[in-house]
Amino acid sequence: MAPGLLNPGAGMELSPKSLSSRETSFLIREQTGNAKRYNLFLKRRLMFKRSLQSKDSIFFRDGIRQIDFVLSYVDDVRREGDIKVDRRREFEINLRKTGLELETEDKRDSEDGKTYFVKIHAPWEVLVTYAEVLGIKMPIKESDIPPPNRNPFSCVLGPLKLEKNVTNPYPEYFTAQFTRHRQELFLIEDESTFFPSSARNRIVYYILSRCPFGTEEGKKRFGIERLLNSNTYSSAYPLHDGQYWKPSEPPSPVNERYVLHKNWARFSYFYKEQPLNLIRKYYGEKIGIYFVFLGYYTEMLSYAAVVGLACFIYGLLSMEGDSSSHEICDPEIGGQIIMCPLCDQLCDYWRLNTTCLASKFSHLFDNESTVFFAIFMGIWVTLFLEFWKQQQVKLEYEWDMVDFEEEQQQLQLRPEFEAMCKHRKLNAVTKEMEPYMPLYSRIPWYLLSGATVTLWMSLVLACMIAVIVYRLSVYATFATFMESEATLEPVRSILTPQLTTSLTGSCLNFIVILMLNFLYEKISAWITKMELPRTHQEYESSLTLKMFLFQFVNYYSSIFYVAFFKGKLVGYPGKYTYMFQIWRSEECDPAGCLIELTTQLTIIMFGKQLFGNIKEAIYPLVLNWWRRRKTRTNSEKLYSRWEQDHDLESFGNLGLFYEYLETVIQFGFVTLFVASFPLAPLLALLNNIIEIRVDAWKLTTQYRRPVAAKAHSIGVWQDILYGMAVLSVATNAFIVAFTSDIIPRLVYFYAYSTNATDPLRGYINNSLSVFLIADFTNRTAPTEKRDILTCRYRDYRYPPEHELKYSPNMQFWHVLAAKMTFIIVMEHVVFLVKFLLAWMIPDVPKEVIERIKREKLMTIKIIHDFELNKLKENLRLNSDLLAKEVMIQENKVQLVKSTM
Repeated sequence: MAPGLLNPGAGMELSPKSLSSRETSFLIREQTGNAKRYNLFLKRRLMFKRSLQSKDSIFFRDGIRQIDFVLSYVDDVRREGDIKVDRRREFEINLRKTGLELETEDKRDSEDGKTYFVKIHAPWEVLVTYAEVLGIKMPIKESDIPPPNRNPFSCVLGPLKLEKNVTNPYPEYFTAQFTRHRQELFLIEDESTFFPSSARNRIVYYILSRCPFGTEEGKKRFGIERLLNSNTYSSAYPLHDGQYWKPSEPPSPVNERYVLHKNWARFSYFYKEQPLNLIRKYYGEKIGIYFVFLGYYTEMLSYAAVVGLACFIYGLLSMEGDSSSHEICDPEIGGQIIMCPLCDQLCDYWRLNTTCLASKFSHLFDNESTVFFAIFMGIWVTLFLEFWKQQQVKLEYEWDMVDFEEEQQQLQLRPEFEAMCKHRKLNAVTKEMEPYMPLYSRIPWYLLSGATVTLWMSLVLACMIAVIVYRLSVYATFATFMESEATLEPVRSILTPQLTTSLTGSCLNFIVILMLNFLYEKISAWITKMELPRTHQEYESSLTLKMFLFQFVNYYSSIFYVAFFKGKLVGYPGKYTYMFQIWRSEECDPAGCLIELTTQLTIIMFGKQLFGNIKEAIYPLVLNWWRRRKTRTNSEKLYSRWEQDHDLESFGNLGLFYEYLETVIQFGFVTLFVASFPLAPLLALLNNIIEIRVDAWKLTTQYRRPVAAKAHSIGVWQDILYGMAVLSVATNAFIVAFTSDIIPRLVYFYAYSTNATDPLRGYINNSLSVFLIADFTNRTAPTEKRDILTCRYRDYRYPPEHELKYSPNMQFWHVLAAKMTFIIVMEHVVFLVKFLLAWMIPDVPKEVIERIKREKLMTIKIIHDFELNKLKENLRLNSDLLAKEVMIQENKVQLVKSTM
């Protein structure tokens, strides 16, 4: 046992012999200073029995000092040599010099019989010192600011609320940065519970990340991260405060992990609000603000989902009244129109009414509400981002981050950077020599990084082209097979060659996306490390850029192709355009490409969300099960709290990074292509409701407790969201104009229709041009001859008998002009509304400004009164001493006089 640790006796009686001199002096000081704290100390000591120490114990063997951090290692001298042993010894000696208290659990007492555990406790003096260094704000007085105005719909929203002691586990306080010389100012009822566990593990990690462990190769080495990278220690983590399935027993504090699991991580509570203040208290602000963002984004999605569902229902109800699908399905109209072959030689002529069902489905998403919904989503995304800015400001106030500066740990030099740097440079601010990497040493890695990202983006595009080639090459096979196979007759009206090719191509494309994404994650992390970013913040920013650019291209490239390129440059019968002079370009269905875009978007978006949730739930569960199965060799021994956490999966420094990336990619699906699929917000809403509970379940049950960290915003992701919001206006305008069939119908309605009672009647016939079969080349003509003279194709071109045959006619230019006009008008309208909304909605609500001013005023007043009272007390004490001194001197004079 380390010197200074308590050595409780068998009966655990509180006798002077069982206490060290340090503890005895502590008890005497407490008895004379604060009876309340002494009684609490005595109560804890009497309740603790080492022989009955539970699996949930988060204390040292004395049952008093709380475990704030745990280090683990496997001591195998034969494999690792003396260098790691020396590093650990020096590191732990230096930790004790900083004031931390350590207690080591021997490997013989561990579950696997191999692992040592070093338990770390931060005593009061260490906590107050580093709380001042880190500028941690602590309560000085209970707030007298009234709560915000009550929501008028609070009664209706009652079932969605949690109990008040869960959502607000502690009252509101005025706070100030902690300083040691003002300890009396702060509301310290119990020193052991004054600092929350998240603040304690943050302080300890701050010390661990800066503690030296020796000098190697003439350089001073320090930091737990370097020791973890070299496998000197196998893990470093703060403890969960108990089991998640049951509350802790006294004298342990309230088990917040259990409260979170009960009220947050249960799927049966999917409709409940999140206990955000408790999440922040237990996990820190950085994880807390992620769940605030995810919850707020999900709440805003509910409004978009309702409008999108209404647009879908409108399309469903108006399907029977759609004149275009009626004409296509009518045997006298669509049944009499012979369409040109969709592939060369192998494909035959086909009748338009074979796409009857596809045209009806297309109307679900390609109707008048499409334009409205595209404009609505352009406004929705502006409201979402503007109100999120307000939400962040409110959060900064409520979570005491108004004067927050960047987390020092993010600005700390990375151990890998220091290890590779051979140059040093004077820091102009600190006036200290720091590791420095010249630009000429970085350029090769920057070039390699850029080349790698470009190569993988090119690989994505190559895979997309390969899928296009697959679609082009198998379409003829599907067409021939489905036409000749009699058993497919019942489903032929539903599974057309176009739909079958689109479905199989989309599924194949999704599989390729997942494979490329898995491989690129590994490569991008390796490349970013090779760049040697200076700080953790630079590392995360560099990785964010690489991963977002790649996933943007990976997930959206095939959707961009269907939306903006497919069917646009196909040429016309007799003069088609070919890919690589081999495969003929794909054509859109006579009902338009929108239904195929919807199919592509649905498969990729739904598949990604389903795969992501399964992976997030199953992956850590299987790993933890396997780890526990491997390590339990001494099951008769105590399976302690630190061993249970050791067998959990590590959340890692990039755990939140991948969560944000997943949410931002989903945001792209919801905004960039939403005009083609109004149900996208509903799918995203349902996924996020599950996502919140899956993430909560993972953090509370399957992962070690992450080190608490501060953050006042979602960082660079907010800029990415703004960029995607601007891009979404253009993409939706182009989808409505060029992928949807709305603009051609409107042009026909207003300029070319001759039917006054039903203006859209005859539109299908008008949108199809005529081609003379005799003009087919040998390459494109079907091998089987038919007794027909002409076939139809989708375009606006002059007929064969015209002197400008097959050239674009006047209606083609009218439609093109209408499309460009629509894009310009829609973009300007949406951007104007976005600008007005951004101008009208203040970034900081007036109420928050007033509350911030009030809190600053009260904080200054409280500190001023404290300092003034302290000064008066010192002056009064000094005046009393002066009066006593004068009295003594006068008595001395009188005594001298009397003796004379």
